Amino acid sequence: MPITMHDEGGNVYRFEIRGTLRKADFAQQQSALAAEIGRLGPVKILFVLVGFTGWEPSDDWSDLSFYIKHGDSIRRIAIVGDERWRSEALMFAGADLRQAPVQFFPTPGTAMARAWLAA
Repeated sequence: MPITMHDEGGNVYRFEIRGTLRKADFAQQQSALAAEIGRLGPVKILFVLVGFTGWEPSDDWSDLSFYIKHGDSIRRIAIVGDERWRSEALMFAGADLRQAPVQFFPTPGTAMARAWLAA
């Protein structure tokens, strides 16, 4: 699967995204995250792009139902990846729409991203 979710503890969830992100895989992980939010409350998210090649072409990417229902339960989003994906990743994460801060960290910035999430 090109996206996997890992519980990092402290209500931080790391998503590793490899290759091309497919809408169906992303939706499955959103459902898993929604269950964790229901169980624990607000979360922080770390996206790590590894060999990322972009998003599957799909009209469904504009579905905002997860954001509408759970957006207020996400406290911070950190994205680590190749600088080439900065603008698109921030746009995909809804950085300008969210109340929660969203920050991009160029590879290899995972330690810095974790520190920012902990702040």
